[in-house]
Amino acid sequence: MDMRISDLARRAGTTPRALRYYEEQGLLHPARLASGYRQYDEQALRVVRHIQLLLSAGLNTTAIAEILPCIPDDVTVLAPTCPELLDGLAAERARITRAMQQLGAARDVLDRLLQSDPR
Repeated sequence: MDMRISDLARRAGTTPRALRYYEEQGLLHPARLASGYRQYDEQALRVVRHIQLLLSAGLNTTAIAEILPCIPDDVTVLAPTCPELLDGLAAERARITRAMQQLGAARDVLDRLLQSDPR
């Protein structure tokens, strides 16, 4: 089933503006109708969901552009043809782990401050 940008945005839980941004970044490649309208297929919905997941993991669009071709479907975690990404992904995971530890430490400080509130 082919969709227009508003349909894809609604189904993916995002905005047409975000989809245009993904296209500008080379992450999404819609077909163009003679009228100039963008047309998306079901594959585009899967790609958008992968983009959203990777963005929520803290990856930037440059990294996502490298990773997307290595995720051929919803089952394969990383295509065997893309082992060169593993070092970069491990480094990104380490960065996220450090950020989580820092956020946890900040939350602990706030918890102690709230516990000492005399109200």
